[in-house]
Amino acid sequence: MNKLLPPPVRAVRLLSAAVLAALLAACSSGPQKPKPTPLESPAPASLRVQSLWNQRIGSLQQLPMRPAIHGDTLVAATADGTVVALQADSGKELWRASVGSELSAGVGSDGRFTAVVTRANQLVVLQGGQVAWRQALKSRVVTPPLVAGERVFIYAADRSVHAYDAASGAKLWSQQRPGDPLMLAQPGVLLPVRDTLVVGQGPRLAGLDPLRGSVRWEVPLAAPRGTNEVERLADLVGPPARNGDVVCARAFQSALGCVDAQGGVLQWSKNSAGATGLAGDGERVYGVDATDRLSAYRQSNGEVLWTSERFRFRGLSAPLALPGSVVVGDAEGYVHLLSATDGVPRARLQTDGSAVVGAPVLVGSTMVVLTRAGGVFAFRAQ
Repeated sequence: MNKLLPPPVRAVRLLSAAVLAALLAACSSGPQKPKPTPLESPAPASLRVQSLWNQRIGSLQQLPMRPAIHGDTLVAATADGTVVALQADSGKELWRASVGSELSAGVGSDGRFTAVVTRANQLVVLQGGQVAWRQALKSRVVTPPLVAGERVFIYAADRSVHAYDAASGAKLWSQQRPGDPLMLAQPGVLLPVRDTLVVGQGPRLAGLDPLRGSVRWEVPLAAPRGTNEVERLADLVGPPARNGDVVCARAFQSALGCVDAQGGVLQWSKNSAGATGLAGDGERVYGVDATDRLSAYRQSNGEVLWTSERFRFRGLSAPLALPGSVVVGDAEGYVHLLSATDGVPRARLQTDGSAVVGAPVLVGSTMVVLTRAGGVFAFRAQ
């Protein structure tokens, strides 16, 4: 196991997606990555999108940040440990706090409790914008905490899962599954589905009892293959796509698939090289592959419905599904809205010129996008 490795080795066992991509590229004899595909001119304008407001909360640096949503409140955090709650329809700041340390993971919130994890491996929980408690963690965390059912759930980079009482900070249980020693420093899968805690552990999607941590079911989405640890790395990456009891997720650079999370039944899985999460609208699942092809799959069986190559090598974010549209951001700060039925571009929006990070999120009827420079931009499709 990774915990048995001496410190100099352990330090290189946790690989970010960017570092891993560089390693894979260095091992390849192929040409360098092509230049980003130029954007079409003029910009598509078949869908009217209103710019509502924008805020600057502070730099996200390399933090793969995605804000937490509760009701009409958006909670975001910056790399330096600032946590900000905003009213999604107006951008009004509700509260702001600092945990006093740089963060390694994003933010989780149920509206009452808000949780973040620092680079010093400390879980910090806030209530009403004030620090309520702190707990030291044994492993690094890059997946945002999940706050639900008066509990704070943590998925650590060593694939262990931990539960804490949200009010007191008391540790309730821990669960560790065996796995390969090489781990991916990229947000994984952690979400509630009815009374089940669904988590990605390596290439498997698992359903846990949130009260005890026991495993109810587990389903492999990928079968890792390769001659070394890098090639066999197939951790599930977030965000997943959920519609009712169906959860769809991507296994890093190997496959994507959908699982009935109520019974732990695999619906389908297919090979696909990619490193970002998925989105879905109940009928289609959307994903971006390693070359920034955006594809729509039929949720029921994985059939490819359409593929767009308009944004290849533009550094696309994970997608967001809207009624009638799918949304992705790119590394130059553009936000692209495409038709959900055929992938034809409908609108193009500008932010601050820095990369869109995480995935766009929907809060009520407001679409919110975060950028690397710390910009928060809110839009509404008409």
